[in-house]
Amino acid sequence: MLESLQALAVGFSVATTLHNLFYCLMGAVVGTLVGVLPGVGPIAGIALLIPATYGLEPTSAIIMLAGIYYGAMYGGSTTSILLNVPGETASVITCLDGYQMAQRGRAGAALAICAIGSFVAGTLGIVGLSLLAPPLAQAALAFGPPEYFSLMAFGFIALSNVTGTSLLKSLMMAVAGLAIGTIGLDPVTGEARFAYGSDYLLGGIEFVAVAIGLFGIGEVLSNVNRPAAALEQAVKIPRLRELYPSGQDLKRSAWPILRGSGVGFGVGLVPGPAPVIATYSSYMIERKISKHPERFGQGAIEGVAGPESANNAACQSAFIPLFVLGIPFAPPTAILLGAFLIHGVTPGPLLISEHPNLFWGVIASMYIGNFVLLVLNLPFVPLFANILRIPKKVLLPLVIVFCLTGMYTVNNSVFDIWMMILFGVVGFLLRRWAYEGAPLLLALVLGPKLEVAFRQSLMISHGDFGVFVNRPVSLVFLLAAVAFLLLPICKTCYRQIRRAAAG
Repeated sequence: MLESLQALAVGFSVATTLHNLFYCLMGAVVGTLVGVLPGVGPIAGIALLIPATYGLEPTSAIIMLAGIYYGAMYGGSTTSILLNVPGETASVITCLDGYQMAQRGRAGAALAICAIGSFVAGTLGIVGLSLLAPPLAQAALAFGPPEYFSLMAFGFIALSNVTGTSLLKSLMMAVAGLAIGTIGLDPVTGEARFAYGSDYLLGGIEFVAVAIGLFGIGEVLSNVNRPAAALEQAVKIPRLRELYPSGQDLKRSAWPILRGSGVGFGVGLVPGPAPVIATYSSYMIERKISKHPERFGQGAIEGVAGPESANNAACQSAFIPLFVLGIPFAPPTAILLGAFLIHGVTPGPLLISEHPNLFWGVIASMYIGNFVLLVLNLPFVPLFANILRIPKKVLLPLVIVFCLTGMYTVNNSVFDIWMMILFGVVGFLLRRWAYEGAPLLLALVLGPKLEVAFRQSLMISHGDFGVFVNRPVSLVFLLAAVAFLLLPICKTCYRQIRRAAAG
């Protein structure tokens, strides 16, 4: 540990040079803007700006690109809270309670808790990255296709009861997400599935189109369907003292932030869309342990603090397998791997010994970048919160333009815009019939990865299903999934027995 601290001190001497501070600031600011824009996200933001780093030193280039990644995690919550439009995929769960807080005049408190939680989680994640990178990276190697399938299966079962009051409705939406995820080319054989001769469907349904449609366009259509008088009175305008969280808010958020940080850091070491899984896992945990689970989905601040913290902690720990193993476990780190190679640096076990200034300089820049993001975000909370003062007859058309622009920038495809509008209508109908869209979205993310892991596992075992229970880590996740399924049934039986005994 002493050696790590000494090396980190050297890293700060590298990160605090004038030009590296400038690129750290640029990455954080650009990342925040990228996170705010629906449909762009960290993957597109990093990919688009890699050419801008060609003339930079490798350390400066990676500092800026890493800043875009964790900056986007900060920015994605803003539109989720204010407009119910997720800035990037990991911010979908923030819509559930963040937007409800905004409707009650608590947008400022939600935005501030996001900034504080993101800063705490990001800092704790960087500490873990600094001290635990080599041993944790070795532990992550234990995850093969069977373990990955079992983890995804557990996440899929857990998500079914994350939102809404009806488990049946949540399961129905999750199954619908799985079905949508099968559209396009078969990930193993490359054959077309459910494309019906359309070239546009060969690539599958764009996740961003579904997310923005269900949450953004669906919300606009729901508001348009309401009477004009009710529409203008729907949002409570925040008073000055409500623009920042109260002492009670901070007290209620403290443990969710710490729990979310731990969950996110652990999930970030697993292959796949770690921030997305981490936010849903954190939300599920907070709801399960809460004394008032009925408040979730109605504006519970714990439902904002936990997931946003998990989101940023997962972002930081995702750098561990990239730096130490040279293996990207998430799409944004895969883009960063390309940036490393472009600049003549090969991540892996020799990175720390061959490029110590780069490794520790980037880690030190993350400490600085997280502080910069906190300083940038907190002062602008009143400005963001007062966006809700804009009359709905002006704001709603702006949201539509925002969604259309963000959607088109993903693939420059008009087809994606039509799909977004289609899922906007679906989102409107789901609201009318009291269905939640969040399980559908997570199933859409997990479904293809679940299928690939399942088929790869059976290929490895030559069709033997015992591969899922013969490996200890896989067995643990499967048992957890079974326990999660049986727990509600056991609770119901216990309540009935108690009522019968009392009667």
